[in-house]
Amino acid sequence: MSFSSEVKKELLSVSMKAEHCQRAELAAMLSGAGKIYRKDSCVHVCFITEQEQAAQRFVKLLSQAAGISAEITQAHHLQQKNKISYVIDLAEEDVKKLFQLTGILGGDGCIRGDSMYFEGLLQKNCCIRAFLRGAFLASGSISNPKKSYHFEIVCNERRKAVQLQELLRVFELDAKIVSRKNHEIVYLKEGAQIVDALNIMGAHAALMDLENVRIIKEMRNDINRRVNCETANINKTVSAAYRQKEAIRFLQEQGKLKELSTQLQEMAALRMEYPEVPIKELGTLCSPPVGKSGVNHRLRRLEEAAKHLGYEKRNDQ
Repeated sequence: MSFSSEVKKELLSVSMKAEHCQRAELAAMLSGAGKIYRKDSCVHVCFITEQEQAAQRFVKLLSQAAGISAEITQAHHLQQKNKISYVIDLAEEDVKKLFQLTGILGGDGCIRGDSMYFEGLLQKNCCIRAFLRGAFLASGSISNPKKSYHFEIVCNERRKAVQLQELLRVFELDAKIVSRKNHEIVYLKEGAQIVDALNIMGAHAALMDLENVRIIKEMRNDINRRVNCETANINKTVSAAYRQKEAIRFLQEQGKLKELSTQLQEMAALRMEYPEVPIKELGTLCSPPVGKSGVNHRLRRLEEAAKHLGYEKRNDQ
């Protein structure tokens, strides 16, 4: 079972006692996977999903929130014949009741539009949570966090996508919208925000699974950063030591090393004898011992002396 399926399975088990929350989730599922159509001069509504449990939850919400009894039928997927879709088709008398309940039908008895865009149902945070849960159950998905962080809900209208974006922002989630194949996709890409989204919808077990993956990933990334940093420092130290040795060797070839101070001669001898020793440790070998800054100063003076004699010009040739 995919991570997305596990999340939906958990969300399908979330119970709601408040009728206003039931209406909000029902409306979101209707908006995400419902279709309004006319047949024999009558308005019909059908809910279509490839998840049998989602169809069962829709039927349960119809019964709890609207007192509507409905049956689930099966149909082959239009594009992929090997896939089964679960369909709930409502007759006209039930459609009117559902539309009144969710606000699609206005006080004048006229349908406000076939967009199924809801506002009046979302006055409380608990209803917004239920609405987001219903939207995800109807047309949402989430990637396996071991591979990548990606949470999305597919909408068939721009303003539905904008509404979902605004509802997520109620909980300080910075969702983005992108167009894809004649649909509008509301998505989150940051692991921490996806964790918050799961918490908002009520997928607490999935939340913990994702958090565990995030912790392991962050530990690995931290280790990699430290290893890369240490490797870079080692490379820098080795490169500096090689440069210092070559400068000292040039001074020896020119017979100028013996003309320098005893401190510089001592430092030159130590560097040639211990080419891989770090600066700090090199200072402890001096007599008397000197600090890191003192060692750096002496090595820099040795390089400057070589440079003054044309060391760099020789290397450029």
